[in-house]
Amino acid sequence: MARLPIAFAASAAMLLPLALSPAAAAPKVHVVVIDKLKFGPLPADLHVGDTIRWVNKDLFRHTATARNGSFNVDLQPGATGTMKLTRAGTIPFFCRYHPGMTGQLTVAK
Repeated sequence: MARLPIAFAASAAMLLPLALSPAAAAPKVHVVVIDKLKFGPLPADLHVGDTIRWVNKDLFRHTATARNGSFNVDLQPGATGTMKLTRAGTIPFFCRYHPGMTGQLTVAK
């Protein structure tokens, strides 16, 4: 019977690092506002699984279109659209209707 407490203690010691490791962060929703023919400040802490909510407060129709084709959010004036980040990396984007409107998302794993 003396072996049972030792086996339990050994098992608990092996599992302790798992219990103390930080949990993966829950996905976040980030908001990017489009106004006066500009994309607002872009979030700096993007991760795969996060969502971006694009809000068009401008008088004109806009898009947020990835140059690599990974997303295209088309927004009428006053509209809101969302997209989920599915891969890590740097993603340049632009507005199809106003090509001078550009930005870049940096997505971590």
